[in-house]
Amino acid sequence: MIGIISRRIVWVNRNIVRQTMWTPDLTGRNPTRYVAIVEALAEAIATGALRPGDRLPTHRDLAWCLKVNVSTVSRAYAEATRRHLISGEVGRGTYVLSESREAALFALKEANDNSALRVIDLSTNIPAIDPAGTDLDSTLLEIARSGRLAAALDHPTPALIARIRATAASWIAARGLELRPTDIVPTAGAQQALLAVLLTVCNTGEPVLVEELTFPGIKALARQLGLPLHGVAMDAQGMMPEALDRVARATSARVVVLVPALQNPTGATMSEARRAGLAEVAERRDLQIIEDDVYGTLAATPPMAMLLPNRCTLVTSFSKSVAAGLRFGLIAGAGPAARAVAAEPQTTLWPLAPLMAEIACRWIEDGTALRRAKWQRDEVAVRHRLACRLLPNGRTVPSKPSPHAWLAVPPEMADPIAACRAVGVDVVSATTFAVTREAPARIRISLTAAETRAELGRALERLAAIGVTWPAISEM
Repeated sequence: MIGIISRRIVWVNRNIVRQTMWTPDLTGRNPTRYVAIVEALAEAIATGALRPGDRLPTHRDLAWCLKVNVSTVSRAYAEATRRHLISGEVGRGTYVLSESREAALFALKEANDNSALRVIDLSTNIPAIDPAGTDLDSTLLEIARSGRLAAALDHPTPALIARIRATAASWIAARGLELRPTDIVPTAGAQQALLAVLLTVCNTGEPVLVEELTFPGIKALARQLGLPLHGVAMDAQGMMPEALDRVARATSARVVVLVPALQNPTGATMSEARRAGLAEVAERRDLQIIEDDVYGTLAATPPMAMLLPNRCTLVTSFSKSVAAGLRFGLIAGAGPAARAVAAEPQTTLWPLAPLMAEIACRWIEDGTALRRAKWQRDEVAVRHRLACRLLPNGRTVPSKPSPHAWLAVPPEMADPIAACRAVGVDVVSATTFAVTREAPARIRISLTAAETRAELGRALERLAAIGVTWPAISEM
C-alpha cells in the first residue's frame, strides 16, 4: 500500500545518474485519485518510506506512472503542501517537508462511521470559530463596492505595501512596541515570516537554540534549511536563563527562537523577570532573538522585543487571534536582522496576496481585528475554565488561559495517541515537540479546535475517563 520504488536513468552533466522515484500503490484507497495520492504520501512519510528531504517525482513523471492526468498530481501536491507534508520550489523540485510525527498533524483524517463515538479532532492548533461572525461577508462586499476587488489579481503595489506597513505599525504599537512603518515587513503568514528571517540570519549547518519542547513549524524549517536545533531547558515560565547561558556557551550559537507568550505546546507565559533574565543573557552572549509572537495578542503581554530593540526580530500573524485563513503575517524590528530581511522583497512581499492584505488593513483600521481578537481571547478563557473543571488536578494549571493544554497521561499508557483515538479524540504526542531531551509522558490538545464548547466538553470527559490529567506545575 505504501508504494513501490522504480528506477530510471537521467542525464546530469553528461553523466548517467541512477535515481529512485517514489511511486505509490493506490489500490484500495480513496476513489478520488488526488486524495488517494495524498493518503499514500502521508503513509509513506509516517512509515519512513519517504524521509525528510527526499525529492518527489515531477508532476508529469508521477502522472505517467499512475496513468492519471497531470492536473490530478498537481492537485495532490497542492493539497500535500497545504498540509505541510511537502514543499516545492520552482527550479528545484518538490521535497518531503517533515517527519511522520509532524506529518500526522496534517494527515487526512478518516471519517468515523460510528456516530455514537464520532472522533473529535483536538490535534490542530486552530482558533475557535464564531458561528455568528459575518465580518468577511461584509468586508468583501465593501471591497467590491469600492471597486478595489480587481486589484486582488495584481501583484502588491508600492502603495498597498506602504499602507500595510503603516497600519501594521499601529497594530503592534497597541501592544507597546513602537516602530516605524519601514521597520515592518508584511508576509503571507508567520511560517513564511520565520522562514525569511532564518534564511537571512543563519548559515547552513549552524546551531539554532529553541525551547526543549517546541512547535513543529520550526522543526520543519530547520530540517529544510539544514539548521541543527538544540533544546534549552524549560520550567513553568518557559526557557530558563541559566540554561540558555549554558547551551549558548557550549554550542557557540548566535540565534535563538523563543515563544514568550502561551508557548506551544506547554502554554507557558514568561514573567517580566524571566524576560529580563533572558534579555541579559542575550546581550552578554551576543545572541540574536527571533520572537515568535503569534499568541501574544491572546496573552495580552508586551513583546520581548521591547527589551532588545536591536537584537530581537518579532514574527507575528493573525492566524491564532483574528483569522487562521487570512494568511497575514509580519516581521518587525529595528535591528540589523529585520533590515536585512526587508532588503530581500522576493522572499516576503512577492508571495503576499493583495486581497488578504486589503482585508487585514481594513480590519485593523476599522477595529474589526481588535474586536475579533477580544472575542477569541474571551472564548479561550471560557474553554480553559471548562478544561480546568473537567480534567483532574485542575489546580495545577497555569493561570494564564491558553488555547492549548499540555496534559499528563498515565505512565502505563504505552501509546497515548492510540488510547485517545480509541475513545474518540485526536491529540498530539509529546514526541512531536521534543528537541534534544526525551519526550515526556504528555499530550497536547487544542481547546479551540472543537467546533463548540459542548463538543470540547465531550472530548475532555473522554480524556478524563482514561486518566488524562493536568500535570503538576513542577513537571514540564
